[in-house]
This record gives sequence, C-alpha cells and structure tokens, in this order.
Amino acid sequence: MKTIIGRIAEQSILANALVSDEAELIAVFGRRRVGKTYLIREYYNNQMIFDFSGVHNESLQKQLTNFRNTMAYTLNLTIRAEVPSSWTDAFFQLRNFTEPLIAKKKGVIFLDEFPWLNSPRSGFLQAFEFFWNSWASRQKNLIVVICGSAASWMIQNVIRSKTGLHNRITRKIRLLPFTLTETKAYLRHRNVNLDEYQIMQLYMAMGGIPQYLKSVEVGKSATQNIDQMCFTKEGILQTEFTDLYRSLFDEADKHITIVKALAAKPGGLTRKEILEVLGASTGGRVTSLLEELTESGFITYYLPFKKNVRDTIYKLSDEYSRFYLKFIDGSRASGAGTWLRISETPAWRSWSGTAFESVCLKHINEIKIALGISGIQSEPSTWRYVPGKGKAGAQIDLLIDRADFCINICEMKFSTTEFSIDKKYAEELKNKADVFKQKTNTQKTIMTVMITTFGTQNNSNKIGLIQNEVVMSQLFV
Repeated sequence: MKTIIGRIAEQSILANALVSDEAELIAVFGRRRVGKTYLIREYYNNQMIFDFSGVHNESLQKQLTNFRNTMAYTLNLTIRAEVPSSWTDAFFQLRNFTEPLIAKKKGVIFLDEFPWLNSPRSGFLQAFEFFWNSWASRQKNLIVVICGSAASWMIQNVIRSKTGLHNRITRKIRLLPFTLTETKAYLRHRNVNLDEYQIMQLYMAMGGIPQYLKSVEVGKSATQNIDQMCFTKEGILQTEFTDLYRSLFDEADKHITIVKALAAKPGGLTRKEILEVLGASTGGRVTSLLEELTESGFITYYLPFKKNVRDTIYKLSDEYSRFYLKFIDGSRASGAGTWLRISETPAWRSWSGTAFESVCLKHINEIKIALGISGIQSEPSTWRYVPGKGKAGAQIDLLIDRADFCINICEMKFSTTEFSIDKKYAEELKNKADVFKQKTNTQKTIMTVMITTFGTQNNSNKIGLIQNEVVMSQLFV
C-alpha cells in the first residue's frame, strides 16, 4: 500500500470494515479531485477483487461493454464473453465471480463514479439494490464500496434512499479537502519543501485539493506555481472551473450563479437573499441547490448567534472558485509574472483577507487548541447587526460561545508582516464588542482574539484590547 497522507478518521472507518463479521456497504462521496478513488484503491489494494468505474454521460450499452471488458481483464480472459444484456445480468455475473473468492477471506468490490452508471432508463440502481439485498448483504466476507463525486445524488439516492437501499449503508465517508497540516505533509511527501507561509498562499488559491496540489512543482515558489497553474494556457486551473461544476450538477448554471453571488459577498448571504439573486419566488428548488453545493463542499452554512435556521448564512468556502472568479474569469492577464504583478494591487489585498478568513473558518478546531479551550464545550457561529441610517453596525465572522461563560470574538487578518492595530481599527474593535454585547444582551465575558499570519505588534492600541492571539503556524497542527 502506498502512503496515504492524513485521512486518519477515514482510514479508521475502512479498517473497522475489514474486521467486521458482517457484509459492509460503504458510501464514499465528496467533490471532484478530492482523492476518493485514491483512498479506496490504496487502502484496500490487497483485498480488491473487482474495480469498476462509471463514465460521465455514457450510454447504457457502452457502460455494459466497459463492465464486460473490466470483468475479462480481471479474470485474465483472452476471449471476452458477450456483453451483458442488462445490469441485472451484469450483477449476476459479478455474483458468480465473487462468491468463490470470498469463501475464506475478505474481498472488496469497488464501484467508482456510481451515479454515472445510473444513466437514464438503465435500471442500474434497481439492479444494484437487488444484488445487495438478495445476496451481497449476507456475505460476511464482502465489502462493497460505492463512490461518487456527485455528492447530492449520493445523498438523495443512496444515503437517504427511500427505496431498495433504505438504511442499507453500513458506513459512510464524506471526504473533504486536506487540512493545512495534511497539505504540508502531502507536499513534503512529494519533496516540495515550502515553508508555512508559502503553503498558506497555495492553500488560499486552490484549497487542499490533492489533484491540484499534485501539480505543484519542486523548486518553485508559491507565486511561480500559481502563475504556472492558473495563468498559462497549459495550466490545469485555467479552465477547471466550468468543467468542475458541469461534471457534478445537471443544472450547473444555477449552481454557478449562487457561487458567483457568494463570491461577491464575502460576509455571506441568507437564503432569502439568494432567492433574490436567482429571481426565484419559491424556495423548493433553491433548497436543493444549496444542499447540493454544501454536500459537495463548495459552500458552508453558519447559524448566527442566538438565531434560528431561517437566519442561516451561506458562505463560499471553495478557495479555487473564489480565486478563479476574482482573478481568472474574464481576465486578459496571463503569462509568467502575472501573479506577482497582481499581488501588488488592491484587488490582491482584498482577496487575501477574505481567503485567509475562509481558511481560518475551516480550522476552528485548531484555533480552539491554540486558545487552550479544546476541552471546553463551545459553539462557533457568526453574527451581524444591520442598523438604521446613521447608526453603527457590526459584523463578526467567527465567535466562539463557550460553556465557561466566555465568548471569543475572533478577528482574522492576513498580513505579510506583523499586523499593526492602528487607532481607527482599535475603535472598530471596541465598537464591535460593545454593539454585540448591547444587542445580544449577553452577560458573558467578551474576549477579543487576533488570528494573523505572523502575530500582532505590541503597541498601545493592542494593550487591553486583545486578550488572545493565534498565529498562522498554530493552524498547522
């Protein structure tokens, strides 16, 4: 087995399935290029007996032909059998092939890109349901892994199935992008020895997507790699955006509209505001669109402090989408040195602040560890107050409501050096805490936390205002 970077919880799930004395049906889902296929193939390399993948927008006949060819290759047949007439026949062949192999030891059947196999009027899902319920579910040495990038389809038709797969999934894995720690380990494994600031820049531009990080070249800085991957004709991220969404969603244009709206509003949008963006009068389909984007990892929802679900705020959480829409979409800038030139503009400063904030929101557990409150029950949330004309408002993108009668108001600031709190910003922080306390009527102690790249200068504006600090290196734990 090759080295699997990180994925500790996911590997534990796969390991427990191996020692189970019952049949296992494992559903794995997550966005494209996040490493689902690699994880399963490498972890179950020694137990894999059949590995088959669906093809996007392919016909039933072609999918069945691919099945026949994969079976012939697995069996090392020089003369291939006839193509199955249906998925029912295909799964019957798979049963006959599998049965003797799992008589005495564990075996894994891996069906990758599972949603793509379910082409219109193919009968695939019904045939699989029969295969599992009538035979596979009774084989104690059998593990069946079904995997798909179309996370919303997997949720609706597999995890929450109301038909033949209802309550049949024994384990599930929602594979998310690498954390900063996993990203650092992955790059080091590939002999890319960049420091944490360089890694942070890469992460802010493309997130922790293994397939993107795989293209980071040894001996080049983050700036050089971003130039190559995003601003040259051969760069893998130059045209990835459209392909990414269209491969996952049937109504990709609607998903992209929501993503663009959220990219334009770093503070996030409510469901009502998103309805207005789409020009929709009812929200039934919008609810599905938001769920699909959430389950695929592109957006994240946050419940504001002391508010109900109706006030939920949605934010764009996919780093690459934000970067693409800011700097690549519709831009004529290209070629070597493009990113270095951009990094000297106000647009870069605006983006870097939003991108760093997004990274921090993905590492709340690390922030809690840095603050020494990981053992205290707490609830992260957001909060904003929009006043009438002439009155001061406030927005808090991360607050941590603690059971020990304290609330941390977290300020996230990206800087190339130590961050300096000037008089104007100090007044903003004081006002934010005052407005929050007044409008929420909380009796808890308010503690302001600065989360920065290289720390905060110890000047007169900081003293008595900032109770705790978290620096970038503490997010890499």
